[in-house]
Amino acid sequence: MVGENTMYLIGLAGLITVVYLSVIIMLKMKKIKALQTEIYKLQRALDETEEQAKLLVRTDMELNKAQEELDKKVTSLYALQKLSRAVSTSLEENQIFKRIEVSYLEELGFEKSLVYLWDEQEKKFRLFINKSYSEEDGVAITDYLNFNTEPYLNFIKSQKALSANSKALDDAKKETIKFKFKVASFVLAPILPKEGSQGFIFAGTENKDAPISEGDEELITILANQLGQALENARLFEKTWRAQQDLEKKVEERTRDLTRALEEVKMISQRKTEFVSSVSHELRTPLTSIKGYAAILLTGKLGELPEEVRLRLDKINRHSDELVQFVNDLLDISRIEAGREAMKQTSEELKKIIDSVSDLLSTQLKEKEIELSYDIADNAGVVFVDSNQIKRVFINLINNAIKFSPPKGKITIKSHKDDKQVQIDISDNGCGIPEHAQGPIFEEFYRVDNQINQQLKGTGLGLTLVKNIVQAHKGKIWVKSQPGIGSTFSFTLPQ
Repeated sequence: MVGENTMYLIGLAGLITVVYLSVIIMLKMKKIKALQTEIYKLQRALDETEEQAKLLVRTDMELNKAQEELDKKVTSLYALQKLSRAVSTSLEENQIFKRIEVSYLEELGFEKSLVYLWDEQEKKFRLFINKSYSEEDGVAITDYLNFNTEPYLNFIKSQKALSANSKALDDAKKETIKFKFKVASFVLAPILPKEGSQGFIFAGTENKDAPISEGDEELITILANQLGQALENARLFEKTWRAQQDLEKKVEERTRDLTRALEEVKMISQRKTEFVSSVSHELRTPLTSIKGYAAILLTGKLGELPEEVRLRLDKINRHSDELVQFVNDLLDISRIEAGREAMKQTSEELKKIIDSVSDLLSTQLKEKEIELSYDIADNAGVVFVDSNQIKRVFINLINNAIKFSPPKGKITIKSHKDDKQVQIDISDNGCGIPEHAQGPIFEEFYRVDNQINQQLKGTGLGLTLVKNIVQAHKGKIWVKSQPGIGSTFSFTLPQ
């Protein structure tokens, strides 16, 4: 019985132990499962963290690369600005390329560069800039270009940049350029001034890991455009400067010619004046004798004269008067031109001068029934003149107006103040003066070719004398006229 109880107790204890162990194991398993779940979560978190770390590293590398590219572009832009300023501040073609420093090209990011221009006269490319190439390599590349000019001239004519990335170039040509110019990547940009030699700029790099980008190609294109503009400005300046030098030379030569011609004209004019004065004086003596003898004969003191003889003596006397007037006019003109005729100027009333002349010419006015009227402004009634000389001006101008006006015509005289002078206008409704004759009408011996002048005699000295008298008073004279309508002679006198 005791044995059975003992066995029972042992079984029960074993069962309890098994149950207890089972519970313990279940709890452990549950805990292990929880731990496994936690480990899984941790593993996922770790994986995500690792991915984020990798992403951060990649992002940081890309940012560094972008920063490097940005720094490179900023440096390149600064270098381009320096280059642009250097080439644009010179107006001499041979100085433009000398101003481009090698350091500027290095800052653009290119290890090697060359600049060529086409020499149209010698039909070959000429090297102007050589950066990082030996003299031997520069000669070799130049020889290569001048042996293969056509493709490079066509490239310049295309006006488009080419690079190692260009689809316009096949691989074989790209490799040829790389080999000949000893670079791994390159860009070619045409230099295109509007006038004169054109060419191109070559830039390349030997680093295979740093190929030329689109931004690099754009920089070189901008530089090439700047060089083209600088060359164009320099050539235009030189052309303008040469033209100015030629013009100044021609002006100097023309000035010397004109000075000599003016001196000759003055000398001729002086000789003419002296000749006219001398001849006029010589003519006066015989004319005085002729007129004197004719006058004596006409008085009948030497005996009665037949009518035919008297008529001829009258003609001699009348023509002698005309010759005396002609000689006097010549003398007056020569004296005024030579400055030997002093103007005795005083304040005179225009109305009195015109009235005096009107009385003197009253016979001619009545013969043609011409009306003479005048309108003198209140502030233009007094002039500072030589009265006798100005009367001669009015006599000549009014006499001409009478001669060329139709019967029952009209002559008007007006005056008004013009600045510090008085302007006088003498108008008629006569036959007028053609436009081509209005300039030379004041020249000596010039007569307008019209029907009235063909019928009436004249010397062509009246208006010349008028002009000289007016100019001796520091005034000026001119005419406005329309054929068939009339003429207006205007002149100015001091107050």
